[in-house]
Amino acid sequence: MKKKIESREDVSLLVNTFYSKVRKNQLLGPIFNGIIKDWPSHLELLTDFWETNLFFQRKYFGNPMHAHVEVDKKVGGTINELHFGTWINLWHETINELFEGETAEIAKNRARNMGTFLNLNIFNSRNN
Repeated sequence: MKKKIESREDVSLLVNTFYSKVRKNQLLGPIFNGIIKDWPSHLELLTDFWETNLFFQRKYFGNPMHAHVEVDKKVGGTINELHFGTWINLWHETINELFEGETAEIAKNRARNMGTFLNLNIFNSRNN
């Protein structure tokens, strides 16, 4: 039986498992591995981000929109819907392997909404 996402440890397991897949992915791996130099710190930051989003425990204070726009600039404005679709599919796959329940479904929905929002805003930022 899968467990529910109930704690920071659960979120950390999700984030670490997910990004191990991202780093190996043919499409996403080169982008993430080329940009992120300190994976342990980045994974802690992403755990803070998801803990904030899922449990409303204010631990993340960054600006994900700005960060993603900057990454897109560094890779020559090549991030597109295929990247976000691949990211979402890996996120859902990881959640489905490890977790079940309401918070797992919320994590899927929030990621889908964020992916759409980030994709649109990255595209719009190229025209400015």
